[in-house]
Amino acid sequence: MQDKPTLDDTLALMRDLRARCEWDAAQTHESLRPYLIEEAYEADEALRSGDDAAMREELGDLLLQVVFHSVVAEERGAFDASEVAGSLIAKMRRRHPHLYEGGERQPWERMKAAKRGSIAEGLPVELPALHRAHRLQDRAAGVGFDWPDVAGPLEKVGEELDEVREVLDAAPERLEAELGDLLFAVVNLCRKAGVHASLALDKANAKFAQRFGEVERLAAERGIEVGTAGLAQLDALWDEVKRSEARA
Repeated sequence: MQDKPTLDDTLALMRDLRARCEWDAAQTHESLRPYLIEEAYEADEALRSGDDAAMREELGDLLLQVVFHSVVAEERGAFDASEVAGSLIAKMRRRHPHLYEGGERQPWERMKAAKRGSIAEGLPVELPALHRAHRLQDRAAGVGFDWPDVAGPLEKVGEELDEVREVLDAAPERLEAELGDLLFAVVNLCRKAGVHASLALDKANAKFAQRFGEVERLAAERGIEVGTAGLAQLDALWDEVKRSEARA
């Protein structure tokens, strides 16, 4: 019976490719950056789909990026895969002092806050805006700047919405800032309610796309031109689609 492949096997394969494949040998940390981002998004898409086969394949592609960078670093004499693993193990032990160090359970954000200069330190500015907002709020909560429950964030959303109404016509130059404050407050409400805003919006996007696709299908069946139908007719089709979903 053939042994299952191991992480050592993946490292051996990558070292061989670096030695014998022109393309692999030419890659650097910098040239590989776009692939890491792409593979992360593809893995996320597989997780969203719930397709185990797709998850297995895309997680493999993501692992390839970790192995690739580790071998490139190994060749430079910077670090190797065992040191990457050691870094991970040490970090996870620090995150769980009550399990490995005989300490007390502590919120992770509170432990990290003691080691950084500000809540934004080490948080990539390139993160998607909704996720970055969530993480900034998580970090602020880690040092005690947080509402005790959802009542505070809910009230804050109402306040920010009122401010948006005030500037819509009176001060349009302030509209972007006020809408940003409203979005930030909604993210905080999601966080306190135990919902990740980016996941909630992702599902809302998918629901909207599916529903509007049904609107377009119904319109085509009835000879209605979507581009010229007007809001009233399209809204009637939208409501029809929603009623059909409720009956399903």
